[in-house]
Amino acid sequence: MTELRRIPAVPGAAPTSVAAPISIPTPIITAPGVAPKVGFVSLGCPKALVDSEQILTQLRAEGYETAKSYDGADLVIVNTCGFIDAAVQESLDAIGEALAENGKVIVTGCLGAKKDAAGDDIIMKVHPKVLAVTGPHALGEVMDSVHLHLPKPHEPFFDLVPSQGVKLTPKHYAYLKISEGCNHRCSFCIIPSMRGDLVSRPIAELMLEAENLFKAGVKELLVISQDTSAYGVDVKFRSGFWNGKPVKTHMTQLTEALGQLAAQYGAWIRLHYVYPYPHVDQVIPMMSGGHVLPYLDIPMQHAHPEVLRRMKRPASGEKNLDRIQAWRAMNPDLTIRSTFIAGFPGETEAEFEYLLDFLKEAQIDRLGCFAYSPVEGATANLLDNPVPEEVREERRARVMLLQEEISAKRLQAKVGKTVKVLIDEVNAREAIGRSAADAPEIDGVVHIKKSLVPGKKLAVGEFADVLVTRADAHDLWASVS
Repeated sequence: MTELRRIPAVPGAAPTSVAAPISIPTPIITAPGVAPKVGFVSLGCPKALVDSEQILTQLRAEGYETAKSYDGADLVIVNTCGFIDAAVQESLDAIGEALAENGKVIVTGCLGAKKDAAGDDIIMKVHPKVLAVTGPHALGEVMDSVHLHLPKPHEPFFDLVPSQGVKLTPKHYAYLKISEGCNHRCSFCIIPSMRGDLVSRPIAELMLEAENLFKAGVKELLVISQDTSAYGVDVKFRSGFWNGKPVKTHMTQLTEALGQLAAQYGAWIRLHYVYPYPHVDQVIPMMSGGHVLPYLDIPMQHAHPEVLRRMKRPASGEKNLDRIQAWRAMNPDLTIRSTFIAGFPGETEAEFEYLLDFLKEAQIDRLGCFAYSPVEGATANLLDNPVPEEVREERRARVMLLQEEISAKRLQAKVGKTVKVLIDEVNAREAIGRSAADAPEIDGVVHIKKSLVPGKKLAVGEFADVLVTRADAHDLWASVS
Protein backbone atom coordinates (compact mmCIF):
# COMPACT_ATOMS: atom_id res chain seq x y z
CA MET A 1 0.00 0.00 0.00
CA THR A 2 1.54 3.30 -1.08
CA GLU A 3 0.78 6.29 1.12
CA LEU A 4 -0.11 9.68 -0.29
CA ARG A 5 2.69 12.20 0.02
CA ARG A 6 2.26 15.22 2.27
CA ILE A 7 4.61 17.88 0.92
CA PRO A 8 5.59 20.69 3.35
CA ALA A 9 4.91 24.26 2.24
CA VAL A 10 8.10 26.03 1.03
CA PRO A 11 9.71 29.33 0.12
CA GLY A 12 3.88 32.44 -4.05
CA ALA A 13 -8.08 37.09 -9.25
CA ALA A 14 -10.16 35.15 -10.85
CA PRO A 15 -9.86 31.41 -11.03
CA THR A 16 -8.00 30.27 -14.10
CA SER A 17 -8.89 26.98 -15.73
CA VAL A 18 -7.32 25.10 -18.59
CA ALA A 19 -9.66 23.46 -21.06
CA ALA A 20 -8.44 19.87 -21.26
CA PRO A 21 -9.39 17.53 -24.12
CA ILE A 22 -10.36 14.64 -21.88
CA SER A 23 -12.44 11.55 -22.41
CA ILE A 24 -15.09 11.21 -19.69
CA PRO A 25 -15.08 7.77 -18.05
CA THR A 26 -18.03 6.21 -16.35
CA PRO A 27 -18.49 7.85 -12.93
CA ILE A 28 -17.32 5.81 -9.94
CA ILE A 29 -20.30 4.61 -7.90
CA THR A 30 -19.65 3.63 -4.30
CA ALA A 31 -21.76 1.18 -2.35
CA PRO A 32 -24.83 2.58 -0.56
CA GLY A 33 -23.90 4.06 2.80
CA VAL A 34 -20.20 4.13 1.96
CA ALA A 35 -18.66 7.58 1.67
CA PRO A 36 -16.44 8.04 -1.43
CA LYS A 37 -12.79 8.63 -0.60
CA VAL A 38 -10.51 11.23 -2.18
CA GLY A 39 -6.73 11.21 -1.87
CA PHE A 40 -4.93 14.56 -1.81
CA VAL A 41 -1.37 15.61 -2.62
CA SER A 42 -0.54 19.26 -1.81
CA LEU A 43 2.58 20.92 -3.24
CA GLY A 44 3.98 24.44 -3.14
CA CYS A 45 3.76 27.56 -1.02
CA PRO A 46 1.44 28.40 1.90
CA LYS A 47 -0.95 30.14 -0.51
CA ALA A 48 -1.37 26.86 -2.39
CA LEU A 49 -1.75 25.09 0.95
CA VAL A 50 -4.72 27.32 1.76
CA ASP A 51 -6.25 26.42 -1.62
CA SER A 52 -5.85 22.75 -0.64
CA GLU A 53 -7.50 23.37 2.71
CA GLN A 54 -10.46 25.05 1.05
CA ILE A 55 -10.92 22.10 -1.33
CA LEU A 56 -10.65 19.59 1.51
CA THR A 57 -13.11 21.60 3.57
CA GLN A 58 -15.66 21.51 0.75
CA LEU A 59 -15.08 17.81 0.18
CA ARG A 60 -15.67 17.11 3.86
CA ALA A 61 -18.75 19.36 3.92
CA GLU A 62 -20.25 17.34 1.06
CA GLY A 63 -19.64 13.99 2.74
CA TYR A 64 -16.46 12.83 1.04
CA GLU A 65 -13.76 11.20 3.13
CA THR A 66 -10.01 11.60 2.69
CA ALA A 67 -7.86 8.57 1.93
CA LYS A 68 -4.43 7.99 3.45
CA SER A 69 -3.13 5.87 0.58
CA TYR A 70 -3.45 5.73 -3.19
CA ASP A 71 -5.10 2.31 -3.23
CA GLY A 72 -7.60 3.44 -0.60
CA ALA A 73 -8.79 6.36 -2.72
CA ASP A 74 -11.54 6.42 -5.33
CA LEU A 75 -9.66 9.25 -7.02
CA VAL A 76 -6.73 11.58 -6.23
CA ILE A 77 -6.43 15.38 -6.42
CA VAL A 78 -2.94 16.86 -6.94
CA ASN A 79 -2.48 20.57 -6.15
CA THR A 80 0.57 21.65 -8.14
CA CYS A 81 3.24 24.35 -8.06
CA GLY A 82 4.60 25.88 -11.26
CA PHE A 83 6.86 28.73 -10.15
CA ILE A 84 10.38 27.48 -10.96
CA ASP A 85 11.63 24.56 -13.04
CA ALA A 86 12.31 22.36 -10.01
CA ALA A 87 8.75 22.89 -8.77
CA VAL A 88 7.34 22.10 -12.22
CA GLN A 89 9.25 18.83 -12.33
CA GLU A 90 8.22 17.92 -8.78
CA SER A 91 4.57 18.53 -9.70
CA LEU A 92 4.79 16.48 -12.89
CA ASP A 93 6.46 13.66 -10.95
CA ALA A 94 3.70 13.76 -8.31
CA ILE A 95 1.01 13.57 -11.01
CA GLY A 96 2.81 10.65 -12.63
CA GLU A 97 3.08 8.84 -9.30
CA ALA A 98 -0.64 9.35 -8.59
CA LEU A 99 -1.56 8.06 -12.06
CA ALA A 100 0.67 5.01 -11.65
CA GLU A 101 -0.59 4.18 -8.15
CA ASN A 102 -4.27 5.08 -8.55
CA GLY A 103 -5.07 5.96 -12.18
CA LYS A 104 -7.83 8.50 -11.50
CA VAL A 105 -6.32 11.96 -11.02
CA ILE A 106 -7.65 15.53 -11.02
CA VAL A 107 -5.01 18.27 -11.19
CA THR A 108 -5.29 21.83 -9.91
CA GLY A 109 -2.90 24.65 -8.94
CA CYS A 110 -0.43 26.99 -10.57
CA LEU A 111 1.03 24.48 -13.02
CA GLY A 112 -2.45 24.01 -14.46
CA ALA A 113 -2.34 27.60 -15.74
CA LYS A 114 1.01 27.21 -17.52
CA LYS A 115 1.60 26.52 -21.18
CA ASP A 116 4.81 25.60 -22.95
CA ALA A 117 6.55 27.64 -25.65
CA ALA A 118 4.21 26.19 -28.29
CA GLY A 119 1.13 27.21 -26.32
CA ASP A 120 0.23 23.67 -25.29
CA ASP A 121 -0.96 22.73 -21.81
CA ILE A 122 2.07 21.39 -19.96
CA ILE A 123 0.20 18.89 -17.81
CA MET A 124 -1.94 17.40 -20.58
CA LYS A 125 1.09 17.12 -22.86
CA VAL A 126 3.03 15.06 -20.28
CA HIS A 127 0.10 13.27 -18.62
CA PRO A 128 -2.83 13.06 -21.07
CA LYS A 129 -4.65 10.54 -18.87
CA VAL A 130 -5.52 12.97 -16.07
CA LEU A 131 -9.27 13.43 -15.63
CA ALA A 132 -9.27 17.25 -15.44
CA VAL A 133 -6.95 20.23 -15.07
CA THR A 134 -7.66 23.63 -13.49
CA GLY A 135 -5.53 26.59 -12.49
CA PRO A 136 -5.03 27.93 -8.94
CA HIS A 137 -7.79 29.08 -6.58
CA ALA A 138 -10.42 27.16 -8.57
CA LEU A 139 -12.51 25.54 -5.85
CA GLY A 140 -15.72 25.51 -7.88
CA GLU A 141 -14.12 23.95 -10.95
CA VAL A 142 -12.31 21.32 -8.90
CA MET A 143 -15.55 20.33 -7.19
CA ASP A 144 -17.36 20.20 -10.54
CA SER A 145 -14.75 17.70 -11.73
CA VAL A 146 -15.03 15.66 -8.55
CA HIS A 147 -18.84 15.58 -8.89
CA LEU A 148 -18.49 14.44 -12.52
CA HIS A 149 -16.12 11.56 -11.82
CA LEU A 150 -17.11 10.67 -8.25
CA PRO A 151 -20.69 11.74 -7.48
CA LYS A 152 -21.15 13.09 -3.99
CA PRO A 153 -23.07 11.00 -1.45
CA HIS A 154 -26.67 11.83 -0.72
CA GLU A 155 -26.66 10.87 2.98
CA PRO A 156 -27.33 14.10 4.92
CA PHE A 157 -25.47 12.73 7.94
CA PHE A 158 -22.18 13.22 6.09
CA ASP A 159 -22.74 16.96 5.63
CA LEU A 160 -20.81 17.92 8.73
CA VAL A 161 -17.59 19.95 8.83
CA PRO A 162 -15.89 21.93 11.60
CA SER A 163 -16.36 25.70 11.41
CA GLN A 164 -12.63 26.30 10.86
CA GLY A 165 -12.64 23.96 7.86
CA VAL A 166 -10.19 21.15 7.10
CA LYS A 167 -6.55 22.06 7.78
CA LEU A 168 -3.31 20.47 6.57
CA THR A 169 -1.24 22.16 9.27
CA PRO A 170 -0.92 20.93 12.87
CA LYS A 171 -3.84 21.89 15.08
CA HIS A 172 -1.98 24.71 16.85
CA TYR A 173 -1.06 26.88 13.84
CA ALA A 174 -2.74 27.84 10.57
CA TYR A 175 -2.39 30.15 7.57
CA LEU A 176 -4.81 32.99 6.84
CA LYS A 177 -4.69 33.97 3.15
CA ILE A 178 -5.97 37.56 2.91
CA SER A 179 -5.89 38.04 -0.87
CA GLU A 180 -5.30 36.39 -4.22
CA GLY A 181 -3.06 37.53 -7.07
CA CYS A 182 -0.59 40.40 -7.34
CA ASN A 183 -0.42 43.80 -9.06
CA HIS A 184 3.37 43.79 -9.44
CA ARG A 185 5.05 42.67 -12.62
CA CYS A 186 8.46 41.57 -11.37
CA SER A 187 10.51 40.43 -14.34
CA PHE A 188 11.52 37.10 -12.77
CA CYS A 189 7.99 36.12 -11.70
CA ILE A 190 5.03 34.62 -13.55
CA ILE A 191 2.63 34.41 -10.62
CA PRO A 192 0.33 37.23 -11.88
CA SER A 193 -0.11 35.34 -15.13
CA MET A 194 -1.25 32.30 -13.15
CA ARG A 195 -3.15 33.90 -10.25
CA GLY A 196 -4.19 37.23 -11.75
CA ASP A 197 -4.21 40.72 -10.25
CA LEU A 198 -4.76 41.47 -6.57
CA VAL A 199 -8.18 40.51 -5.19
CA SER A 200 -8.58 41.24 -1.47
CA ARG A 201 -10.89 39.13 0.67
CA PRO A 202 -13.61 40.97 2.67
CA ILE A 203 -12.29 41.91 6.10
CA ALA A 204 -15.35 40.54 7.93
CA GLU A 205 -14.82 37.17 6.24
CA LEU A 206 -11.18 37.13 7.34
CA MET A 207 -12.01 38.04 10.92
CA LEU A 208 -14.66 35.32 11.12
CA GLU A 209 -12.23 32.75 9.75
CA ALA A 210 -9.58 33.86 12.24
CA GLU A 211 -12.02 33.65 15.14
CA ASN A 212 -13.11 30.14 14.13
CA LEU A 213 -9.47 29.06 13.95
CA PHE A 214 -8.70 30.44 17.41
CA LYS A 215 -11.81 28.76 18.83
CA ALA A 216 -10.56 25.47 17.34
CA GLY A 217 -7.28 25.74 19.26
CA VAL A 218 -4.98 27.58 16.84
CA LYS A 219 -2.26 29.42 18.81
CA GLU A 220 -0.41 30.96 15.87
CA LEU A 221 -2.01 32.51 12.79
CA LEU A 222 0.30 33.21 9.86
CA VAL A 223 -1.00 35.97 7.58
CA ILE A 224 -0.07 35.33 3.94
CA SER A 225 -0.76 36.67 0.45
CA GLN A 226 1.34 37.58 -2.56
CA ASP A 227 1.68 41.15 -1.24
CA THR A 228 0.32 41.55 2.29
CA SER A 229 1.10 45.27 2.40
CA ALA A 230 -1.20 45.90 -0.60
CA TYR A 231 -4.26 44.40 1.06
CA GLY A 232 -7.31 46.51 0.15
CA VAL A 233 -5.73 48.47 -2.72
CA ASP A 234 -8.08 46.85 -5.24
CA VAL A 235 -11.21 47.93 -3.32
CA LYS A 236 -9.85 51.40 -2.44
CA PHE A 237 -9.61 50.40 1.25
CA ARG A 238 -13.38 50.37 1.64
CA SER A 239 -14.80 49.80 5.11
CA GLY A 240 -16.20 46.48 6.24
CA PHE A 241 -17.72 45.62 9.60
CA TRP A 242 -16.60 43.39 12.43
CA ASN A 243 -18.47 43.09 15.73
CA GLY A 244 -20.66 46.02 14.68
CA LYS A 245 -17.72 48.37 14.13
CA PRO A 246 -16.36 49.67 10.81
CA VAL A 247 -12.90 48.37 9.88
CA LYS A 248 -11.08 49.46 6.73
CA THR A 249 -9.89 46.88 4.23
CA HIS A 250 -6.29 47.90 4.90
CA MET A 251 -3.23 46.05 6.13
CA THR A 252 -2.79 48.19 9.25
CA GLN A 253 -6.41 47.96 10.41
CA LEU A 254 -6.55 44.24 9.64
CA THR A 255 -3.38 43.68 11.67
CA GLU A 256 -4.75 45.71 14.58
CA ALA A 257 -8.07 43.81 14.55
CA LEU A 258 -6.31 40.43 14.33
CA GLY A 259 -4.00 41.42 17.18
CA GLN A 260 -6.96 42.31 19.40
CA LEU A 261 -8.67 39.03 18.53
CA ALA A 262 -5.48 37.05 19.19
CA ALA A 263 -5.17 38.71 22.61
CA GLN A 264 -8.57 37.29 23.58
CA TYR A 265 -7.33 33.76 22.87
CA GLY A 266 -3.72 34.17 24.00
CA ALA A 267 -2.47 33.57 20.47
CA TRP A 268 0.16 34.89 18.04
CA ILE A 269 -0.19 36.72 14.70
CA ARG A 270 2.78 36.46 12.29
CA LEU A 271 3.05 38.59 9.13
CA HIS A 272 4.51 37.21 5.90
CA TYR A 273 5.26 38.65 2.43
CA VAL A 274 5.22 42.26 3.61
CA TYR A 275 6.51 44.76 1.06
CA PRO A 276 8.28 47.64 2.90
CA TYR A 277 5.77 50.37 2.04
CA PRO A 278 5.69 53.44 4.36
CA HIS A 279 2.44 52.41 6.06
CA VAL A 280 4.18 49.31 7.45
CA ASP A 281 5.76 51.76 9.94
CA GLN A 282 2.35 51.91 11.65
CA VAL A 283 2.41 48.16 12.31
CA ILE A 284 5.65 48.15 14.33
CA PRO A 285 4.10 49.71 17.49
CA MET A 286 1.42 46.99 17.40
CA MET A 287 4.18 44.43 18.01
CA SER A 288 4.84 45.50 21.59
CA GLY A 289 1.83 43.68 23.06
CA GLY A 290 3.07 40.13 22.47
CA HIS A 291 0.30 39.02 20.10
CA VAL A 292 1.30 40.64 16.80
CA LEU A 293 4.78 39.15 16.74
CA PRO A 294 7.83 41.39 16.18
CA TYR A 295 8.53 39.56 12.93
CA LEU A 296 8.36 40.71 9.31
CA ASP A 297 8.92 38.53 6.26
CA ILE A 298 10.02 41.02 3.56
CA PRO A 299 10.94 39.66 0.10
CA MET A 300 13.67 42.17 -0.85
CA GLN A 301 15.36 40.07 -3.61
CA HIS A 302 18.34 42.45 -4.03
CA ALA A 303 19.81 45.77 -2.88
CA HIS A 304 21.53 47.38 -5.87
CA PRO A 305 19.31 50.00 -7.56
CA GLU A 306 20.10 48.83 -11.10
CA VAL A 307 19.42 45.18 -10.34
CA LEU A 308 16.15 46.12 -8.65
CA ARG A 309 15.25 48.19 -11.70
CA ARG A 310 15.85 45.20 -13.99
CA MET A 311 13.79 43.08 -11.61
CA LYS A 312 11.01 45.73 -11.71
CA ARG A 313 10.84 45.68 -7.93
CA PRO A 314 8.76 48.35 -6.14
CA ALA A 315 11.42 49.47 -3.62
CA SER A 316 15.08 50.52 -3.54
CA GLY A 317 17.83 49.10 -1.37
CA GLU A 318 18.65 52.43 0.28
CA LYS A 319 15.07 52.94 1.42
CA ASN A 320 14.92 49.37 2.68
CA LEU A 321 18.02 49.91 4.81
CA ASP A 322 16.71 53.17 6.25
CA ARG A 323 13.37 51.56 7.02
CA ILE A 324 14.95 48.53 8.71
CA GLN A 325 17.02 50.80 10.95
CA ALA A 326 13.95 52.88 11.83
CA TRP A 327 11.90 49.78 12.63
CA ARG A 328 14.61 48.39 14.90
CA ALA A 329 14.81 51.72 16.67
CA MET A 330 11.07 51.40 17.39
CA ASN A 331 11.29 47.72 18.36
CA PRO A 332 14.77 46.27 19.07
CA ASP A 333 13.27 42.75 19.28
CA LEU A 334 12.12 42.84 15.65
CA THR A 335 13.11 39.79 13.59
CA ILE A 336 13.42 40.34 9.85
CA ARG A 337 13.31 37.51 7.33
CA SER A 338 13.97 38.02 3.64
CA THR A 339 14.87 36.28 0.41
CA PHE A 340 17.43 37.34 -2.19
CA ILE A 341 18.40 36.30 -5.71
CA ALA A 342 22.07 35.96 -6.69
CA GLY A 343 23.20 36.03 -10.30
CA PHE A 344 20.21 37.85 -11.79
CA PRO A 345 20.76 38.60 -15.52
CA GLY A 346 23.22 41.45 -15.94
CA GLU A 347 24.42 41.35 -12.31
CA THR A 348 28.05 42.50 -12.26
CA GLU A 349 30.58 41.60 -9.61
CA ALA A 350 30.36 45.20 -8.33
CA GLU A 351 26.55 44.95 -8.03
CA PHE A 352 26.91 41.66 -6.18
CA GLU A 353 29.48 43.17 -3.80
CA TYR A 354 26.98 45.98 -3.20
CA LEU A 355 24.46 43.34 -2.10
CA LEU A 356 27.01 41.83 0.31
CA ASP A 357 27.72 45.26 1.80
CA PHE A 358 23.97 45.81 2.23
CA LEU A 359 23.61 42.51 4.08
CA LYS A 360 26.51 43.32 6.38
CA GLU A 361 24.84 46.60 7.34
CA ALA A 362 21.22 45.38 7.42
CA GLN A 363 22.01 42.32 9.59
CA ILE A 364 18.99 40.36 8.38
CA ASP A 365 18.02 37.78 11.03
CA ARG A 366 16.66 35.06 8.74
CA LEU A 367 17.70 34.91 5.10
CA GLY A 368 17.25 32.63 2.14
CA CYS A 369 19.20 33.09 -1.09
CA PHE A 370 18.51 31.45 -4.43
CA ALA A 371 20.71 31.32 -7.48
CA TYR A 372 18.70 32.88 -10.30
CA SER A 373 16.75 30.24 -12.20
CA PRO A 374 15.09 31.11 -15.53
CA VAL A 375 11.33 30.61 -15.38
CA GLU A 376 9.53 29.91 -18.63
CA GLY A 377 7.41 32.92 -19.53
CA ALA A 378 9.28 35.42 -17.33
CA THR A 379 10.45 38.64 -19.03
CA ALA A 380 13.81 38.39 -17.23
CA ASN A 381 14.72 35.67 -19.72
CA LEU A 382 15.00 38.40 -22.39
CA LEU A 383 17.52 40.51 -20.46
CA ASP A 384 21.06 40.88 -21.74
CA ASN A 385 24.21 39.42 -20.15
CA PRO A 386 22.92 36.32 -18.38
CA VAL A 387 25.21 35.22 -15.56
CA PRO A 388 26.79 31.77 -16.05
CA GLU A 389 25.29 29.07 -13.86
CA GLU A 390 28.53 28.36 -12.00
CA VAL A 391 28.87 32.05 -11.13
CA ARG A 392 25.26 32.20 -9.94
CA GLU A 393 25.84 29.23 -7.63
CA GLU A 394 29.15 30.63 -6.38
CA ARG A 395 27.50 33.96 -5.50
CA ARG A 396 24.63 32.21 -3.74
CA ALA A 397 27.15 30.28 -1.65
CA ARG A 398 28.96 33.51 -0.73
CA VAL A 399 25.70 35.09 0.44
CA MET A 400 24.83 32.09 2.58
CA LEU A 401 28.33 31.94 4.07
CA LEU A 402 28.05 35.60 5.09
CA GLN A 403 24.54 35.04 6.43
CA GLU A 404 25.72 32.13 8.55
CA GLU A 405 28.15 34.48 10.30
CA ILE A 406 25.46 37.13 10.80
CA SER A 407 22.90 34.62 12.06
CA ALA A 408 25.35 32.97 14.48
CA LYS A 409 26.22 36.35 15.99
CA ARG A 410 22.60 37.45 16.35
CA LEU A 411 21.49 34.13 17.88
CA GLN A 412 24.47 34.09 20.27
CA ALA A 413 23.17 37.38 21.69
CA LYS A 414 20.08 35.51 22.89
CA VAL A 415 22.04 33.15 25.15
CA GLY A 416 21.13 33.82 28.76
CA LYS A 417 17.77 35.38 27.88
CA THR A 418 14.31 34.00 28.58
CA VAL A 419 12.09 33.60 25.51
CA LYS A 420 8.54 32.41 24.98
CA VAL A 421 8.17 29.41 22.69
CA LEU A 422 5.28 27.53 21.11
CA ILE A 423 5.85 23.77 21.39
CA ASP A 424 5.66 21.95 18.03
CA GLU A 425 6.91 18.50 19.02
CA VAL A 426 7.67 16.39 22.09
CA ASN A 427 9.66 13.19 21.72
CA ALA A 428 11.56 10.87 24.05
CA ARG A 429 14.67 13.06 24.18
CA GLU A 430 13.49 16.65 23.84
CA ALA A 431 10.76 19.12 23.11
CA ILE A 432 11.04 21.32 20.03
CA GLY A 433 9.51 24.77 19.99
CA ARG A 434 9.62 28.03 18.10
CA SER A 435 10.09 31.53 19.41
CA ALA A 436 8.62 34.74 18.01
CA ALA A 437 11.63 34.79 15.68
CA ASP A 438 10.86 31.40 14.12
CA ALA A 439 8.20 30.77 11.47
CA PRO A 440 7.32 27.10 10.93
CA GLU A 441 9.26 25.12 8.33
CA ILE A 442 11.45 28.02 7.13
CA ASP A 443 13.28 29.30 10.22
CA GLY A 444 15.15 27.72 13.11
CA VAL A 445 13.81 25.99 16.22
CA VAL A 446 14.44 25.89 19.97
CA HIS A 447 15.58 22.53 21.39
CA ILE A 448 14.51 21.89 24.99
CA LYS A 449 16.04 18.86 26.71
CA LYS A 450 13.40 16.95 28.64
CA SER A 451 15.96 16.16 31.36
CA LEU A 452 16.03 19.92 32.04
CA VAL A 453 12.28 20.08 32.66
CA PRO A 454 11.91 19.03 36.30
CA GLY A 455 8.28 18.50 37.26
CA LYS A 456 6.96 20.37 34.22
CA LYS A 457 5.15 18.83 31.28
CA LEU A 458 5.61 20.37 27.85
CA ALA A 459 2.70 19.76 25.48
CA VAL A 460 2.37 20.31 21.74
CA GLY A 461 0.44 23.49 21.00
CA GLU A 462 1.18 25.10 24.36
CA PHE A 463 3.44 28.02 25.22
CA ALA A 464 6.43 27.82 27.57
CA ASP A 465 9.04 30.25 28.85
CA VAL A 466 12.55 28.89 28.36
CA LEU A 467 16.07 30.04 29.20
CA VAL A 468 18.43 30.00 26.21
CA THR A 469 21.64 28.15 27.07
CA ARG A 470 23.33 27.65 23.69
CA ALA A 471 23.11 28.76 20.05
CA ASP A 472 24.54 27.91 16.65
CA ALA A 473 23.98 29.60 13.29
CA HIS A 474 20.41 28.32 12.98
CA ASP A 475 18.90 27.02 16.22
CA LEU A 476 18.77 27.64 19.97
CA TRP A 477 19.01 25.23 22.91
CA ALA A 478 17.21 25.99 26.15
CA SER A 479 15.89 24.82 29.50
CA VAL A 480 12.55 25.65 31.09
CA SER A 481 12.97 28.85 33.08
